[in-house]
Amino acid sequence: MGAGLLAQKHELRLYEALRGDWKFSIGDREEWKAYDFNDSHWDEIYVPGSWEQQGFSGYDGYAWYRKEFTLPANASQQDLWLDLGYIDDVDECYLNGKYIGRTGTFPPHHKTAHKAHRLYHLNHEDLIYGGKNVIAVRVYDSYNEGGILSGKIGIWENTHPLVPDYSMSGKWKFTTGDRQQYKDTNHDDSDWTSITVPSAWEDQGFEYYDGIAWYRKTIEVPNHLANESLVLLLGKIDDVDEVFVNGEMIGNTGLVDPFNFIYPNAYKNLRGYYIPKEILKKSKTISIAVRVYDSRLTGGIYEGPIGLIKQDKYIQYWNKQREEHY
Repeated sequence: MGAGLLAQKHELRLYEALRGDWKFSIGDREEWKAYDFNDSHWDEIYVPGSWEQQGFSGYDGYAWYRKEFTLPANASQQDLWLDLGYIDDVDECYLNGKYIGRTGTFPPHHKTAHKAHRLYHLNHEDLIYGGKNVIAVRVYDSYNEGGILSGKIGIWENTHPLVPDYSMSGKWKFTTGDRQQYKDTNHDDSDWTSITVPSAWEDQGFEYYDGIAWYRKTIEVPNHLANESLVLLLGKIDDVDEVFVNGEMIGNTGLVDPFNFIYPNAYKNLRGYYIPKEILKKSKTISIAVRVYDSRLTGGIYEGPIGLIKQDKYIQYWNKQREEHY
């Protein structure tokens, strides 16, 4: 099964606005990301807006924001996203103490991402339904204005969700360059860079890189999916890709070849690749390798959903999309 024939609808509507006062502190401590950290003694700062305009004039360096919100118990079927707008320069975001995304590169290899729109998926398994949730955002600013500067800050709901049965958003191994052994199950990727998927590689320390790069991730197929026909969701990729599971190619969109580049609109299409049952019967551990070619501008696995989904659920989603489209 190749990539979806239609681009996935990604229509968001505001679920809960988070504009207003957030807890704020300059400095940098790892415990500030924790769900149960006591931030009652912190300052309050209005989001969005620069911290220089709110009592921290001339400050450059690290700072943290924290914000609480509550979800009703019946919200578990909704596909929710956190929109943090535009942040100067670099950020790292946590939900209930769990890492959910980063944009830009922190020192010592600092690279700004002040022009990047922050939109982070909130995984179902990380949310607390019927209770308090906590967002913690670590920010680094090198000079001039810093902080969560602008945007429609809030929790947003996807009105046409395609929700994986097992999410694989988060940290993946990544390297630029191209070697065929990168697809092999036992290839040692311990010295590769860890980057966030989904998110463009330009926003994670690989600014201006065009060419071939590889992603890798190894997982245990969860028990509740062990006997199912499964599709690997890889969201949207710029530009084209080849996908391997346990060393075997399971699909591609376009040709990953800078001298024979086809399918120029591939970056718009949602990737969903059927995993042959023969592969899953051999081992519950699967090693996923994704070879990507980007010709210019944004590159990589830049938008979700990312994970495993039951094949029948995936087919139902596309049947509904086609009915609405036609």
